Amino acid sequence: MTRTRTMMASALLIAAALTASACDQPAEKHVPRKTLGQQELLLGLIPDQNIFLQRERYQVLGAYLSKKLGLTVNFTSLSRYGNIIEHFSSEKMDGAFFGSFTYCLARKQLGVELIARPVNPDGTSTYYGYIFARRSSGIRDFADMKGKRFAFVEQATTAGYLFPISYFREHGISDPRSYLGQSFFTGSHDAAVHAVMRGEADIGAAKNTSYDRLVQEDPRMGKDISIIAASEPVPQNSLAVRKDLDPELKAAVSRVLLEMDSDPEGIEALKKFGARGFVATTDSDYAYVYALAVQVGIDLKVYNYRNR
Repeated sequence: MTRTRTMMASALLIAAALTASACDQPAEKHVPRKTLGQQELLLGLIPDQNIFLQRERYQVLGAYLSKKLGLTVNFTSLSRYGNIIEHFSSEKMDGAFFGSFTYCLARKQLGVELIARPVNPDGTSTYYGYIFARRSSGIRDFADMKGKRFAFVEQATTAGYLFPISYFREHGISDPRSYLGQSFFTGSHDAAVHAVMRGEADIGAAKNTSYDRLVQEDPRMGKDISIIAASEPVPQNSLAVRKDLDPELKAAVSRVLLEMDSDPEGIEALKKFGARGFVATTDSDYAYVYALAVQVGIDLKVYNYRNR
């Protein structure tokens, strides 16, 4: 009897210890018990900033998503904005972090479905388009831009093309490229700001988040460049996925992103990624971008976004 009681007591102690140990372990949130139908999730990135800085930033997010989803999340960086449309199918991407204009194009041409977008460190999840010039140029408005050099970003960007074209149209200039003395495409928002700063262009257009970050890094830019016009806010680069992605996987990705800011590990990843969290995003958030396209006369279903 004594031996039996001793064995029972020992078993109870072991069970209690195992239960306590399990309780002490942090809960591994989000990890599915299966790989949700595929082993890899391939996401595309548009070149909105220096490609090396971009890769470093998204590697952090990819590692976090891979762990939480139980599959490998890889990113492919594209050399040009418009490439995201033509390469989406050819490279068999599962999704991409689309710019506001490229999302509208992909929605109309590919039927992609939105999931979420990052929240900036200042609490916003949007950006503005800026038109700017060197203060020494004497350019203050559209009238001063005639015959001058303009640095656009890409024909598939809101801040770097769609907004400045609409700006000229609002002021009665139907053919902005002819109105200007010279215009060219820089390929990224950072490069457009630098082109004006270096005197390669008199005027430029870019998103405010890129401009503000560069000014923070080099305050001299803020003194040498003046903002001429700003667009209405548009959604920050948002993750949208192919329309036939496994619904269970799509829901899992959404859940992981939207709950990152409530997970200690996620909070640390967000700091390195440069965001406060993620917010759900819908097609209606892009009403302003759709309106700009109509104003400029762009049919999103057939638009030729390649630079000319």
